[in-house]
Amino acid sequence: MKKKPFSLLDRISSFGYALEGIKTLFAEEHNARIHFVLSLCVIGLGFYSKISSYEWIAVLFCIGFVFSLEAINSSIEHLADFVRPEKHPLIKKSKDLAAAAVLFAAFISMLIACIIFLPKIF
Repeated sequence: MKKKPFSLLDRISSFGYALEGIKTLFAEEHNARIHFVLSLCVIGLGFYSKISSYEWIAVLFCIGFVFSLEAINSSIEHLADFVRPEKHPLIKKSKDLAAAAVLFAAFISMLIACIIFLPKIF
């Protein structure tokens, strides 16, 4: 297969695909909407608490990390359902592992939020 030459227009249009993915994530994935509401709460608390630049870096990284893993998890689930609509133990394992990645990120993000905000609240 011949390699396609670099095209700035193709690179720009690839942002459209990413934006479509973001739209799909929030339109179809309930957990992404829950993460979004919680993210808004944390951002609001960050402004209210006047967190430092480094704390903002941690908060924003956590938010981005959870959303990224949620998108990857959703992608794996949809692809697995397409490849094998009927139940299969390996498909279940793949989907469970992807969901575990989101859970780990959300749990660690919650711990980081506690480390940042609990001292400011109490």
